Amino acid sequence: LMVWLRRTTHYLFIVVVAVNSTLLTINAGDYIFYTDWMWTSFVVFSVSQSTMLAVGAIYYMLFTGVPGTATYYATIMIIYTWVAKGAWFALGYPYDFIVVPVWIPSAMLLDLTYWATRRNKHAAIIIGGTLVGLSFPLFNMVNLLLIRDPLGVAFKYPRPTLSAYMTPIEPQVGKFYNSPVALGSGAAAVLTVPIAALGAKLNTWTYRWMAA
Repeated sequence: LMVWLRRTTHYLFIVVVAVNSTLLTINAGDYIFYTDWMWTSFVVFSVSQSTMLAVGAIYYMLFTGVPGTATYYATIMIIYTWVAKGAWFALGYPYDFIVVPVWIPSAMLLDLTYWATRRNKHAAIIIGGTLVGLSFPLFNMVNLLLIRDPLGVAFKYPRPTLSAYMTPIEPQVGKFYNSPVALGSGAAAVLTVPIAALGAKLNTWTYRWMAA
């Protein structure tokens, strides 16, 4: 019974943190869910989302020691964001107004790395972190390409929480960089590895706290 309770507590803990990380994602800069702004800020979006996914996913994957936990973590994040999307839709905004990030495929790559290397923590940090950073911008650009007329949606339905001076302007895609996917993947791949290492270190601190 105690073993079952501990395992249940672990997974409930993952649910709580995954939900909180989703809230942080929205509240720290909810403009990234706004179709127009997310398109023009794609590199910043890619780095912030891939690092947030990596730090939480690797933390709980190493905490449980079970390949698949990262995907479980990402699934909770994406479900919670779909709830937020549904809330906006219920308020009368179009289905495409909120763009839900695609976390699951990148988390699956992290799980696969951990499983393929026989639960090697350092391989998960270096290889898995790199794969998360490389893949996340690709999956999300495909996601954006499927959005129906993103600029039309953005300008027809202005975000009510934005001030008048923050109204989206005509985006200059390609003016500062020719390939936001390549730049996003490169930057995210470099930055996600140390952030994944931070997640692993947080795991060590958690064990020390539990043992205290």
